[in-house]
Amino acid sequence: MTRVARKRRARVRPLAALVAAFFAGAAVDAWLRTYGPPIPDSVRLKADSSGITIAPSRTIDSRIEEPKISATAGSIPHATLRVPIDGALVETWKGGFDERRGGGTRGHGAVDILAPRNTPVHAVASGMIAKIFESKAGGHTVYQFDADGRLCYYYAHLERYADALHEGQAINQGDVIGYVGTSGNAPANAPHLHFAVFELGPDRRWWQGTPIDPYIVFTGGLGD
Repeated sequence: MTRVARKRRARVRPLAALVAAFFAGAAVDAWLRTYGPPIPDSVRLKADSSGITIAPSRTIDSRIEEPKISATAGSIPHATLRVPIDGALVETWKGGFDERRGGGTRGHGAVDILAPRNTPVHAVASGMIAKIFESKAGGHTVYQFDADGRLCYYYAHLERYADALHEGQAINQGDVIGYVGTSGNAPANAPHLHFAVFELGPDRRWWQGTPIDPYIVFTGGLGD
């Protein structure tokens, strides 16, 4: 191989690597925006009294474990939290986390809080807006980390975000982060907030964590 050919080959290799990395990143981004991250994509809807029938969802990865209660759930200082929607009754959340979805193949992993469209959604604790995300399942969604980076609160099916809300923004408990709606796969005539809590891993990735029953988070496991 001539010196010129070797130089050309040396130039082509980095270029090919860059092109491959670009397309790989684009593929991952497209997958997330279509189906949502692993945990939120397991989100399904609670059938309400309107008689809506919820179709079973597709399972993106059968290897994803069934949502389970974190061992730390009972140690969360529930008395310092506020409900995301004014007037919401925590007692009505009981059992919502374990409701079956996907034709009975998996649990809900969250609770649904019914409320009129455009009802303000408040931050349940102080912390930071980790991610504002658009997905086929959750629609307009917000991932909020608590002040310690230990828990993530997930708000989905929003009608719209609060004005000027942005990633990395410090948020105080009670601040409005969005409004109840039907974005994503929510039935158009059943506006509600899909609310989930999960414990973050050491790398604090917004799309990964251990689901925790919001009812237990807000009651400390009382009322069972």
